[in-house]
Amino acid sequence: MSPGTPSPRSPLVLALIFSPPLLADDLFLDSEPLPQVLTATRLKQSPAAVPGSMTVIDSALIHASGARDISELLRLVPGMMVGNISGNQAAVNYHGTNATEARRMQVLIDGRSVYRAGLATVDWSDIPVAMEDIERIEVFRGPNTVSYGANALMAVVNIITRRPADSHGTRIKVTRGQRGINDFYASQGVGWEDGDMRLSLSGQQDDGFDTNRTGADYHDSRRLDRFNLAASHSLDEQQSLDWQLNAKDGTNQRPYTYRPVFPGTTRAGDDSDVTAKDYAGSLRWNLDINPDHSLYIQGSAQHWDRQQTWRACDAEVSFSPQLTELWQLNPNYTERLARNITRFIGPGAPAGTTAEQALANQVLDQWRNGANQTVCGDIDQSTRESRYDLELQDTLSLADNLRLVSGMNYRYDRADSETYFNGTLDDTIWRVFGQFEWRASEHWLLQGGAMFEDTRLTGSSLTPRVAVNYLINPRHGLRAVYSEAIRSPDMFENNVNWSYQVTKLRPAAFGQSSARYFVKTRGPGDLNQEHMRSRELGYNGYFPDPGLALDVKLFHDEISGMISEPLRNNQYIASNGNKARFSGAETQLDWHVGSLDRLRLTYAYVDADASNPLDARQTARNSGSAGWLRDWGQGWNSALFYYGDDALNGYRFERVDARIAKRIALGKASLELAGVLQQRLDNQPTTFFDNNYDQRHVMYFSAELEL
Repeated sequence: MSPGTPSPRSPLVLALIFSPPLLADDLFLDSEPLPQVLTATRLKQSPAAVPGSMTVIDSALIHASGARDISELLRLVPGMMVGNISGNQAAVNYHGTNATEARRMQVLIDGRSVYRAGLATVDWSDIPVAMEDIERIEVFRGPNTVSYGANALMAVVNIITRRPADSHGTRIKVTRGQRGINDFYASQGVGWEDGDMRLSLSGQQDDGFDTNRTGADYHDSRRLDRFNLAASHSLDEQQSLDWQLNAKDGTNQRPYTYRPVFPGTTRAGDDSDVTAKDYAGSLRWNLDINPDHSLYIQGSAQHWDRQQTWRACDAEVSFSPQLTELWQLNPNYTERLARNITRFIGPGAPAGTTAEQALANQVLDQWRNGANQTVCGDIDQSTRESRYDLELQDTLSLADNLRLVSGMNYRYDRADSETYFNGTLDDTIWRVFGQFEWRASEHWLLQGGAMFEDTRLTGSSLTPRVAVNYLINPRHGLRAVYSEAIRSPDMFENNVNWSYQVTKLRPAAFGQSSARYFVKTRGPGDLNQEHMRSRELGYNGYFPDPGLALDVKLFHDEISGMISEPLRNNQYIASNGNKARFSGAETQLDWHVGSLDRLRLTYAYVDADASNPLDARQTARNSGSAGWLRDWGQGWNSALFYYGDDALNGYRFERVDARIAKRIALGKASLELAGVLQQRLDNQPTTFFDNNYDQRHVMYFSAELEL
């Protein structure tokens, strides 16, 4: 560990764990049931027995936060770096490494992955689940390839929705506020003798950021509508069926960012808005063979459709066959010629090989003969991705002190884009996994497991994890964990075939109304998997009398073979030549102070050292949150939250959120009126220079009716 990292022998941690007050019987012995989490190992476990660090954002926190987006809720997770690419694109990463995509974090909805393998991203704004339908979010803070395969390299976020059986009745909610906030939610839940169902419709709308770096209006608003149908059927005492249908339709504005390559080109174009459609369906069969043995089979299908067309202008010579051939021969030479072409009109081609100079002189002749005129055309940057997933999992208690979970998974991914893949690219993934939990004695718990994964595009891997938990008692445990994890390069990184077919050219370019732009990029095709080695020491405890839950984590993670170079069409340099190290400490405290108050604190210290400086810039050394929830009686309740980090991509972030609500009884129905104020305490852009608000505060109000 680096000198700035807290030592595992920290006196504070040792005093916290072993001081006499914490070992007193009156804090440990009680009859209150233990809380359970599932995401860590696929086995239900108490937090003290988990082989790693967990954060659970429960329904009370979700409701009290007033958050409109899942990404905003993740500010409550220690070590989670939450920023914005634009007003409708959030950027969420655990410990950092990438400002724009969640390439190293797995995101699940009820166990179904929503990570898009084609373009290596999670569309946080477009996840087809309403906040009001979420029961809790479980976050495993650390590598978990052993449970969920590649892309669970640094963390797993599992969004767990409310059971239809807990959703009976009618709920209607509307939210209005500044910055164009205009949301709605409506649901109807019903039940019958052997089943339950919930139908919900919801939508969101807001204006995004106000101004970009030049002070001009930032074109980044969003509008979306969602449909969710969830049902559960009991077939008999041992069998049940759960199924879901999800759909989302919306528009995300995108600012016009294209800059002509050739000098003197008249810049003109349309904003490149994205029409986003998502569809998903899943079916799960559960079988309880006996109290010690259960299994399930789950199948799901998903489709992501991103329609994006825009109009761009550049010089006619952009579509020269000779310039295209020169680019394929030497991209750097070609870009230097293109951006400085007027300098070479007189002296001729810049120094280079004989072949390069011959092609360059032909391009210069074309420029002299009129190919310097501006032409404009339409570009289709649409993408479509589909996924089909089938999983079998078996959970077995072999003895009172030994449990085993095992299973297999098959997944098929397909990406379709004329721009990024020149057609269609697909991949198949097979996984076999197994984990065990052995209670060697009253206090010692040994856990281990591994996953074997084989992908057609990148090959096979085996990732293990081993953990030792010392349970002081069932509610308090120390842990030592070693795990390895991998991330497979996605289709875009490894197999991109990137070029722009421009249609409806006006005027025609070299006599054609449709032509390919001269820049063409191919992925390397031979990238290896990224590999992480993680070491963790920690403590988790729950004190029932004061209602206090505490978790402390010391970590040291090393990633090798990282793919972190620029992935731009005119500068695509992908390799496994980078590495990074993350070490530090995290803690979270959740304290129910009596029956009326709840206090929640998180803090993370992360020391990042990366071979690529851009990776280190996406990590805040110090970050955290603080929250106070209060029930004032007479239907009144309030919540106050603070979120902060010292520097994400070089910009400080500090914000205070306040929510106050009043619940009014209307016979058997109830109405809740609430107001939320978000106040920035800093005066800096959010993550990127273009993300600016005219005012540092925003207010919005909601009314929710339950029947």
